[in-house]
Amino acid sequence: MLSTPSSTATVLGRRMRARREDLGWSQEKVGVLIGIDESASRARISRYELGTHEPPIKTARLIAEVLQVPLAYLYCEDDDSARLLLSLETMSKTKRAKALAHWLAEIA
Repeated sequence: MLSTPSSTATVLGRRMRARREDLGWSQEKVGVLIGIDESASRARISRYELGTHEPPIKTARLIAEVLQVPLAYLYCEDDDSARLLLSLETMSKTKRAKALAHWLAEIA
């Protein structure tokens, strides 16, 4: 699920890249889908993935929406927690509520 982390990439950059690659999308496609001009989209997404630039939160929300992940997934430092966030996102509201109730009961 996650690509080999780059020593310079941020958590957000690594998660963006891994999810984009999981979807089989180019950097240009992601950029265009979030509204960046086609001529600059690949370079801009590359800078975010490499950690050269940090996207503003408004842009990060658009990226998360396009990549079909919760915003918290892009910033989550723990891989297990990130996988859990991604799994919860794909569940129906009913199934998610049942899972959360079960987990909370187990913790208590």
